[in-house]
Amino acid sequence: MAGSTFGNIYRVTTWGESHGAALGAVIDGCPAGIPMSEEFIQEYLDRRKPGQSQFTTSRREGDKAEILSGIFDGVTLGTPISVLVRNSDQHSNDYSNIEHTFRPGHADLGFTEKYGFRDYRGGGRSSGRETIGRVIGGAIASEVLYKLGVSVKAYTRSIGPIEIRKYDETVMRSDPLCMPDADASREAQDYIAEKVRDHDSVGGIIECRIEGLPVGIGEPVFDKLDAELAKAVMSIGAVKGFEIGDGFAVARSLGSENNDAFYMKDGFVQKKTNHSGGTLGGMSDGDCLILRCAVKPTPSIAKEQKTVNDCGEEVNLKITGRHDPVIVPRAVVVVESMAAMTVLDMMLRNTSAKIDTIEKAYRNCR
Repeated sequence: MAGSTFGNIYRVTTWGESHGAALGAVIDGCPAGIPMSEEFIQEYLDRRKPGQSQFTTSRREGDKAEILSGIFDGVTLGTPISVLVRNSDQHSNDYSNIEHTFRPGHADLGFTEKYGFRDYRGGGRSSGRETIGRVIGGAIASEVLYKLGVSVKAYTRSIGPIEIRKYDETVMRSDPLCMPDADASREAQDYIAEKVRDHDSVGGIIECRIEGLPVGIGEPVFDKLDAELAKAVMSIGAVKGFEIGDGFAVARSLGSENNDAFYMKDGFVQKKTNHSGGTLGGMSDGDCLILRCAVKPTPSIAKEQKTVNDCGEEVNLKITGRHDPVIVPRAVVVVESMAAMTVLDMMLRNTSAKIDTIEKAYRNCR
């Protein structure tokens, strides 16, 4: 299968299936000397692991990180980092009734047509469990970015029609829906519970803020920073929409309203507003980079649906097993991870943009 490697300099290859023996990632291009441990990676994995609340699948996976290579005495070596997470709570029999049936909203039809067969146990490689490798790569990238003064933070902006009205990071850290607004979270929890009683699921919007980016990260043509971020976030299975800054609202705006006026402050160029969302011309503009993505409702629902089997017969289907009633809370750290990997890769690429930077790195090596 092609397409399992992400990045140019900071490269992350993910592997594994939902009901295989294990999943993991191989990270190449991480600089040497970065403090790293299984415990640090575990903090990120714990944010996406199942079974943490009534709003996640009851599948009980410890998702314990095992570092196999690339780290010694608590620091990265500059060599490939390999991290493994073993599967331990697979109920493959839960999927026997869909072995020959294409589930609505899933990749079953595409996999079967592309490869001639598919791993029907939980979706195999197309399962949300694949994101474990992304989170491993994102955890390590985030620590490198921390050394560079860049922070990446994602959170739930909305669940169904319920949107946050304030931002409190301390609330978000302990909230089961990863919402930074306790009142909105309570409303959203009631909304989810109502839809679960109807054997249905819900979607939502994740917002991510990247602070501390210097001006000029990204390329002005095909490899624009916003384009690379869009590709990264849209590669997450459940994501169906993406925007930066004002996003789709710019279609209803005027140039005089949408342009961010520049001004000087303490010797630096600043913007009075941030309609651009932190990017101009495909490069960072020094402001907070704000992106959002739309996450679809979980396609695995207990409500009866119409579909087709691999014999071409129209049938009715009720999906059994353990599934999230909402994907959004566990996807927050996945969005954060993909954004961190993208930004780090673009920053590493940017080191070759000017001869001054290269000279500075090698001047003392003569």
